[in-house]
Amino acid sequence: MIDKKHLDYITSIVGEENIKSDKAHLIAFCYDATRTRFEPDAVVFPRHEQDVSDILKYCNEHQIIIVPRGAGSGFTGGALPASGGIILSLERHMNKLLEIDMENMVGVVQPGLINMQFQKAVEEVGLFYPPDPASEEYSTLGGNVSENAGGMRAAKYGITKDYVMALRAVLPNGDIIVAGKKTIKDVAGYNTAGILIASEGTLAVITEITLKLIPKPKFKQTYMGVFPSVDTAMTAVFKSLAAGANPVAMEFLDALVIKALRQKFPQVSLPEHAGGILVGDVDASSQAEIDSQLQTLKESFAANGSTDFIIAQNEEEGKKLWFARRNASPATMIFGTKKLNEDISVPRSKLPIALDGIYKIGEKYGFQVPCFGHAGDGNIHVNVMVKDKTNEKEMEDGHKAIEEIFQYVVDLGGTLSGEHGIGTSKAPFMHIAFTEAEMNLFRNIKKAFDPNNILNPFKMGL
Repeated sequence: MIDKKHLDYITSIVGEENIKSDKAHLIAFCYDATRTRFEPDAVVFPRHEQDVSDILKYCNEHQIIIVPRGAGSGFTGGALPASGGIILSLERHMNKLLEIDMENMVGVVQPGLINMQFQKAVEEVGLFYPPDPASEEYSTLGGNVSENAGGMRAAKYGITKDYVMALRAVLPNGDIIVAGKKTIKDVAGYNTAGILIASEGTLAVITEITLKLIPKPKFKQTYMGVFPSVDTAMTAVFKSLAAGANPVAMEFLDALVIKALRQKFPQVSLPEHAGGILVGDVDASSQAEIDSQLQTLKESFAANGSTDFIIAQNEEEGKKLWFARRNASPATMIFGTKKLNEDISVPRSKLPIALDGIYKIGEKYGFQVPCFGHAGDGNIHVNVMVKDKTNEKEMEDGHKAIEEIFQYVVDLGGTLSGEHGIGTSKAPFMHIAFTEAEMNLFRNIKKAFDPNNILNPFKMGL
């Protein structure tokens, strides 16, 4: 527990209304999407950057743990107070859209702004912010930067790191720094912004973000390709992209996911014998370009064994095609009472062999492993389905299967996490992906920024 005198001092910085230590607030800020719970000692809502600086300076001097938090929607425990301390919650006050610079095509935001709110604001003036994590309706841009969030549009447009031009941040000692510039070219000094992206709040507290924007595409259309197997679908992914297709998204569902969707949502019209489905969008500045993209996809899919190619003729038809993908995750719960889900990523050409290996690992331990995800960027959502979560042996085998999948994926040149980060849940597996020399480098970077280890300590295996 933190001494009351420390809480009193922080109260003098932010005011009584912006610090909470009652049970209701401690419970409200103790969990994220992992459903793991760690109660903080207090929750503080800084009003502005200077508050953040003053709080960090004081906490650094007294070695009080600080855990930055946005919406708390993460899947790996990155914003959980696993070691106690104070939650620094940025969503209440530091949630403003500060600027849309039309001439330089950038947006300047505070970290607590919701992703979708930003998307809508820039689209109203004819611009476009592509990163669209599944949590876009409620996740904050600060959280997106801290986890380097991706989304379905990553196949064409990339992920958060591709749009961060500059950051303002507060170091653990209270110093305020600027990392990056509004300029497209900047080779002066170390790429500090790049280090802060995906650092999960372990190095500094982000207080302002400058994001690159692009013109909003005028046309968009949805497609679906149906395949006899997930192997043929995955082969079609990298071969269609090599053939010149450039879809906004290319999402996949395997046979088990299709089976689950047909059972859980009988109103969804999915082919009974489909072994794999690819669904996505194409966008462009003209309908002619849209038609050309769809034709390239159709021909490439057919050359790789597709049995059907469906094109949505309007927005309503597009939503129907997307329904299956958007409901894939909840549908898989028909296979068990506990889902051990991970988001690994591999080079696109390795998708067929990656899935084959994942299924074999599942069979080895007696699990069904439905998979879906972002095929266009090689990101697979792996779901090891435990039939009885109260069975200790089943749960133990499930975790063994996950670890084996991680090792297999890394051996293929892939990564432990495509978009959810490391946090606490994947920290035990960092040794699989990184050598001891690499981990020591990470630890030294952490020590350089945060010598007293007050900022979100012990996350990411550090």
